[in-house]
Amino acid sequence: MNSIKELLNHQQEDWSLDQRFYKDMSIFDLEKHNIFYNSWIFIGHESQIPNKGDFFVYKLLDEEIIVLRNKENKVKAFFNVCRHRGSRVCLEEKGNTSRFTCPYHSWTYNLDGKLLAAKSLREGIEKSELGLHPCNIESASGMLLINLSDNPESLKNLQSDLKEPFEMFGFKDLKVAAHKNYPIASNWKLAVENYQECYHCGPAHPEYSLSHSLKIEDEPGFDEAQEKMMKNLDSCGLKDIEVNKDFSNKDPDQEQYAYSRYALFDGYMTGSKDGKPLAPLLGGIKEFNQGCSDFNIGPVSYFLAYCDHIVGYIFTPTSQDQCQCDIYWLVNKDAEENKDYDKEKLMWLWDVTTYADETIIVNNQKGVNSIKYQSGPYTDKEHSTRRFIKWYLSELKSYAL
Repeated sequence: MNSIKELLNHQQEDWSLDQRFYKDMSIFDLEKHNIFYNSWIFIGHESQIPNKGDFFVYKLLDEEIIVLRNKENKVKAFFNVCRHRGSRVCLEEKGNTSRFTCPYHSWTYNLDGKLLAAKSLREGIEKSELGLHPCNIESASGMLLINLSDNPESLKNLQSDLKEPFEMFGFKDLKVAAHKNYPIASNWKLAVENYQECYHCGPAHPEYSLSHSLKIEDEPGFDEAQEKMMKNLDSCGLKDIEVNKDFSNKDPDQEQYAYSRYALFDGYMTGSKDGKPLAPLLGGIKEFNQGCSDFNIGPVSYFLAYCDHIVGYIFTPTSQDQCQCDIYWLVNKDAEENKDYDKEKLMWLWDVTTYADETIIVNNQKGVNSIKYQSGPYTDKEHSTRRFIKWYLSELKSYAL
């Protein structure tokens, strides 16, 4: 097969991807520009830039984005590229400033991206036309999302349909208690495919499997656990809401998103080692109801919301055969470390689970690299992975054919 078109037409439905999808640089180039530069991606929380002049720099493949709070208290984002000769303008990862000065020739920009000073600029060239390139950024109840496209899909339906779930958990009133980056030596799709299914949870994640009922999804006992959890939603300050607008169900011209809730096993109120609470209750939640919620935003940003904290998972490539998982642990903004929560205990479950996943994913990549690798059939327990792959192939077809 000499072309991407032939490869796409040859791909068998509900089977794992052909080897070339994981190794071909021309396919990765399509993914980079048409998926990662064209999707809304979670990059942090407004609480990370609480004051005017606060900023941080987010990196996505070849691009760097300066995220800041300007003098009008508005969150803005700009490409970290000087309009003179292209140098990086900001070399610090985070900080507070009233302006950005390029280290190359001292072109200086304000917090609205406008060019303030440029020595020896020729007559007739307007500084007003040489501001930093803006990047699309929106806050979804405090959760910061960026999109590098010139024509991004809308977040209007997402903001409307997820308004109640966001309010239930008090997303606006969260803060980042911890953040950790996990490099993974694999193609990014293998990491996302792994996250989408719990077929592997029993053998690979004994810690997770002690508390999370998804381990037995489609097995006896799951429906019973769900029914028990759903009975006390109202008394706990939660609502019975399910939203399914992700992957193949997404609306045209709208970014994809989803929300659902499932049960934890008896004795577990949250994602802790002993099942006991880890932090103060979130938002309007009145008491623990032995459940947790899944949020999906875009193709690579996922959130697991317990009653007392939220874990955000974001998968992005760093190259064709390397990716990373960024995890954010969020708690109520008024919670105090070492008094209301212990950071090590808060991180424990998803830290140990992610390291185990890294091993699984890297071994998967090594097998995919083999001359004997062939596509295999997905099982019924991998329905979310199948939906992700179906969406992925549809996206590639829309750009490649």
